[in-house]
Amino acid sequence: MFSRLLTVTIDAHDATRLARFWAGMLGREVVEDADGALLPGDDTQLSLRFVPSRTEKVGLNRMHLHLTSASRADQERMVATALGLGAGHLDVGQRPEEGHIVLADPEGNEFCVIEPGNAFLAGCGLLGELACDGTREVGHFWSEALGWPLVWDQDQETAVQSPHGGTKVAWGGPPVAPKEAWNRQRFELAPVEGDQQAEVDRLVSLGATRLEVGADGAVMLADPDGNEFCVKGN
Repeated sequence: MFSRLLTVTIDAHDATRLARFWAGMLGREVVEDADGALLPGDDTQLSLRFVPSRTEKVGLNRMHLHLTSASRADQERMVATALGLGAGHLDVGQRPEEGHIVLADPEGNEFCVIEPGNAFLAGCGLLGELACDGTREVGHFWSEALGWPLVWDQDQETAVQSPHGGTKVAWGGPPVAPKEAWNRQRFELAPVEGDQQAEVDRLVSLGATRLEVGADGAVMLADPDGNEFCVKGN
């Protein structure tokens, strides 16, 4: 039995506002539910869920989104759209000659608008990549956990991609910054066949660690790098 990546869950002080920002960037509709606000994806594009939280952002996030662009004009348009929706420019040490543009969404979450012609993200769609800090071990863990093939495994860097294609999930290898607090962005999985306990047992056998069971019945685990993620209930 394999899980599939349903969402990237993002803590937000104003979940609805942040969901509307990302809906404007990705051209999606916001679906509000009891858990917050969801931007549904499809077989090739990750879903994003925004949940209310008072946790504060500490340092750089361990994951951030990469949006692709079709041309320089398209990249400039996307940046202008982001700024108009409440984003800001961000300096994380990028060099002037690098083609991507680093921004922060209205709650300070880092993301990049990637330059046109990026070969690694060719054909991946608008939400081209979820770029993560992480070891080679954790990339292999998530490949097994999701049933997604490794599409990159070189120089301690790894990436996986759904068998349907689309968004890549990548880990940059060492050095990995120390984990300072609860991750405000994390994965949410659901068992394909609906057996939550069997799925949790399988993930633990792959190297996950049990943390807690939430009030909603979701089981919180940590991957081999200590990143929290949850397995939804039946």
